[in-house]
Amino acid sequence: MLLAGGQGSRLKALTSKVAKPAVPFGGKYRIIDFPLSNCINSGIDTVGVLTQYKPMELNAYLGNGAPWDLDRSDGGVHVLPPYLGEGEKGSWYKGTANAIYQNLDFIEQYDPEYVVILSGDHIYKMDYAAMLDHHKAMEAACTISVMEVPWEEAPRFGILNVKEGDVIYEFEEKPKNPKSNLASMGIYIFTWSKLRQYLIEDEADEKSSNDFGKNIIPAMLGNGETMVAYRFQGYWKDVGTIDSLWDANMDLLDPKSGFDVYDPEWTIYTRSAVRPPHYTGPKAQVNHSITTSGCEIYGAVEESVLFHSVKIEEGATVRYSVLMPGAVVKKGAVVEYAIIAENTVIGEKAHVGESPKKGSSGKGIAVVAQDLTVGAGAVIPAEAMITKNVKGVKA
Repeated sequence: MLLAGGQGSRLKALTSKVAKPAVPFGGKYRIIDFPLSNCINSGIDTVGVLTQYKPMELNAYLGNGAPWDLDRSDGGVHVLPPYLGEGEKGSWYKGTANAIYQNLDFIEQYDPEYVVILSGDHIYKMDYAAMLDHHKAMEAACTISVMEVPWEEAPRFGILNVKEGDVIYEFEEKPKNPKSNLASMGIYIFTWSKLRQYLIEDEADEKSSNDFGKNIIPAMLGNGETMVAYRFQGYWKDVGTIDSLWDANMDLLDPKSGFDVYDPEWTIYTRSAVRPPHYTGPKAQVNHSITTSGCEIYGAVEESVLFHSVKIEEGATVRYSVLMPGAVVKKGAVVEYAIIAENTVIGEKAHVGESPKKGSSGKGIAVVAQDLTVGAGAVIPAEAMITKNVKGVKA
């Protein structure tokens, strides 16, 4: 069960028209490609995708699940929005646990022994089959994937405290003084008979937040259920902020990041746009960047990630930036340390973003939302969040 209904409010302008899992990533993917690819690579062929916020583009993208080999007559991918039952008043999914509760009928038609609960907005490669083997071996009611984070960052996460055998005895939500640095990744495997019981009990509690981290997991711990941690060693990033999304894109350019989308043993599947080959003009300069089908590059590109159909005109410069599908940078314009969303045009001699100043702690990424125009000669400073057309500057 893949939770993909989040608004992604911390991504601000980038999720004004789409749900966070549908945000483009890495030159040719969308964020949701990673958990979906993990599922099929792990041998999971029945996936419910729970949508809610701005679902149209995400639903269209998922289609019948064919790009991920999830177009099955028995199983496959199923889009599961909130719905109105007989005699009920309509409501959104009230929390992560309530989202699963509202789809009890969907789950039970497959009569599963185990259910995997995933988030649709993380970038990582993970074999859920290995995690399930650990869950079975430990005879657990719940297994939570964890990874060690720097101690100074631990207060930002849900922290699991464990005893011998990585058996969980305590869960702390964003503790000021954490007892461990084992952070929950929001990836759960439950024995279904147990989870079903707790979901029903939680739904009957009118004071509950209907959330796994706040309600279900503490309730199971309080009742002495066997709950274990599964330590994950690979690359994982929650791309819930502008900086983390930019970082993860830049990690694709760093062979030391541990993030390899070129691994033939673990393909990341996607619904690829049908575009002609990318083209670099006679005066183009492209250095250490990702370019994708349909790109036309006549200017200079350095340390950047370009999605399909991006056009960089002659004399334009793009540095340390992410340009999403259909973005255009006109003659003489400069884009640096920025994320330019889909189909946005940066006018001639405009300047978007700026290099981080010495001694600054943040990256200062500038963002321009999709379907906008930044007028000729306009200047967009670091950390700007542009959601409306920007007028040009008269020569």
